[in-house]
Amino acid sequence: MGRGIPRLAKDARHWVPASLREKVTHYAQDQQAATQPELLFWNVTEKPDTQPETPVRKGFLRALVRRLAIGVVLVWSLAALMLLAARWIDPPTTAVHVQRRLQAWIHNTPYHERYRFIPLSQVSPDLQHAVIAAEDSRFYQHHGFDWHEIQIAAEDDLEGGRTRGASTITQQLVKNLFFGTGRSVLRKGAEFTLVPVAEFVLGKRRILEIYLNVVEWGPGIYGAESACRYYDGTEARNVGREQAARLAAILPAPLKRRPERMNNYSALILERMRQMGW
Repeated sequence: MGRGIPRLAKDARHWVPASLREKVTHYAQDQQAATQPELLFWNVTEKPDTQPETPVRKGFLRALVRRLAIGVVLVWSLAALMLLAARWIDPPTTAVHVQRRLQAWIHNTPYHERYRFIPLSQVSPDLQHAVIAAEDSRFYQHHGFDWHEIQIAAEDDLEGGRTRGASTITQQLVKNLFFGTGRSVLRKGAEFTLVPVAEFVLGKRRILEIYLNVVEWGPGIYGAESACRYYDGTEARNVGREQAARLAAILPAPLKRRPERMNNYSALILERMRQMGW
C-alpha cells in the first residue's frame, strides 16, 4: 500500500481536466512575465529588420549620375567623330540650320533655305580676309582660343564698359555645327572641349572653308556663295574688296543687318585688312 500512494500522486495529473491544466499553464506564464516586464514589450521597442532608406537613395543617385556621365561621354565622342568626318565630308546641315527651321515651323512663318557648299579656292581672297579681319584677326596665330582677346573682353566687362566678343572662328564653327545660337554654361563647357579637337583634326584651312560655307549670312542664307548671290547677284569668287567688307560686317547680327547699311563698320574692317597686309 505504501508504495502505491506515491505512484497514484505522481499519476494524478492525468486525472486533471485539460481546461484546468491550460488555465494553470497560462497563470504560470503570466507570473513569469510579471517578473520580467520587458518581455511584454519586445515587439514594440525592437526595430524591424529592414534596410534603411538612405543607402537606397544614394545607390539610385549614383546610378543616375553614372548613366548621365556615360551619356555625356557618348555624345561628346559622337561630336568628335563628326568633326573628324568633316575633314573629308562637307556638313549637309548644322545646328543653326535646324534651329531656324524649327523656329519657322513653330511661328508658322515662311522659310526658304539657301545653302551651297563650295571649295575655299572658289571664295574670293578679299572675302576670306575681310571675314578674318572682322571675326578673328589672330586666326592664324592662336590654337582655337584667343586668350589676348578674352583678357581684353574680361577687363572691359569688369570696368563696366561694353563687352567685346572674344569668340574665335573655330569656336563659332563648333557652336554653329553642334549648339545653335543659344547660350549656356553647359554649351560653353562642351564647346571648350571640342575646339581643340577641331583645331587638331581639321586644320586652319579646312576650318575657314567650313565656316565660310555654313555661317549664317541672313534669313535662310548660309555660306559665302549663297550670300554673294543673294546680296550682289554674283559668285563668291568675284566679290570685290569693299563688298567683301560689307558682307563681313553683317556677320555679328545677320538677321538684323544689311550690307548696304554697314558703311562705318565696313570701313573699319578695310582698315584692319590694310594693317594686316591684305
